[in-house]
Amino acid sequence: MSTAETIEVEVNELSKQFNNHGKTVVALDGIDLSIKRGEFVTLVGASGCGKTTLLRIIAGLELEFEGAIELEGKPIRGPGVDKGVVFQDHRLLPWLTVEANIGFGLFRHAEEERKKLIQHYVDLVGLRGFEKAYPAQLSGGMAQRAAIARALVNKPKILVLDEPLGALDAMTRIHMQNEIEKIWRREKVTMVMVTHDVEEAVYLSDTVVLMSARPGRVKKITPITLARPRNREDPAFQAIRKEILAEFHLQAKAQFSYEI
Repeated sequence: MSTAETIEVEVNELSKQFNNHGKTVVALDGIDLSIKRGEFVTLVGASGCGKTTLLRIIAGLELEFEGAIELEGKPIRGPGVDKGVVFQDHRLLPWLTVEANIGFGLFRHAEEERKKLIQHYVDLVGLRGFEKAYPAQLSGGMAQRAAIARALVNKPKILVLDEPLGALDAMTRIHMQNEIEKIWRREKVTMVMVTHDVEEAVYLSDTVVLMSARPGRVKKITPITLARPRNREDPAFQAIRKEILAEFHLQAKAQFSYEI
């Protein structure tokens, strides 16, 4: 678990509403959350609970909300190179090679520095030898690794990941979980991820934040203090997983009863 105690992201009384065909929908209601520098935090909760909306606000992609959110003590007012973003689909530009995609945002760097940065992150995500490949020539896992490299190449203070492994098959997903953990440990970057996979959350995270059904609130914060690398078969691992899943089931039951 990260030992850093400096607060990287501070969320205070954050609320978000949408207008849906003339009706007001409260997506987030009074969110308070502190994320330490170098911490791996995962947001989980039922579909529609607002976790992706919260992630987009942290990334600076959603600017209309009530309350306050700060990155290193400064208000988040929009996207920027200090915030890397990885989506569920890789969103690589199909007409560019792997190295060109990774270096797309490095136009302000001198050519030699740009080449060194690209190669560093190609190596970091295990794509050496595929620098000249195009996205259509990559597997799903390889394309997502290229997307992670692209998000990291500007050395952001925080990396947000919106269900980055959701489109992958089960075996590739497990492999990519290991790759993400290795990258997090090497780069020491703060990561905030959304997932529907509770086992994935327990495997990767320092902290799992369970959100309530809409309107989204922080229902429970679970620190994961298990030693790394984690053993999915460890009874302590399974106990934490089952505890979070039990909260999910109660949440789903309450939501279903309300909708009936």
